[in-house]
Amino acid sequence: MANTSSAKKATRKIARRTAVNKSRRSRVRGFVRKVEEALAAGDQTAAQAAFAAAQPELMRAATKGVLHKNTASRKVARLAHRVKVLGA
Repeated sequence: MANTSSAKKATRKIARRTAVNKSRRSRVRGFVRKVEEALAAGDQTAAQAAFAAAQPELMRAATKGVLHKNTASRKVARLAHRVKVLGA
């Protein structure tokens, strides 16, 4: 348990940031899930539309520190490849 007032404030700040980050991570997972479902269904137009929405969300999560920049880039690249292969 925190003793000093600054430590107590730090725990409050951490709790707020955790809630925000959890929300952002969940939002990103939802966008990625929509791409995955479109890929599984074999619907190229839906997959492209879902990917176009998911890409900025992934990069925004990287900017905000929810995901590492390279992790977000890797996820975008792998999804883009799978969408491209679906069209071929």
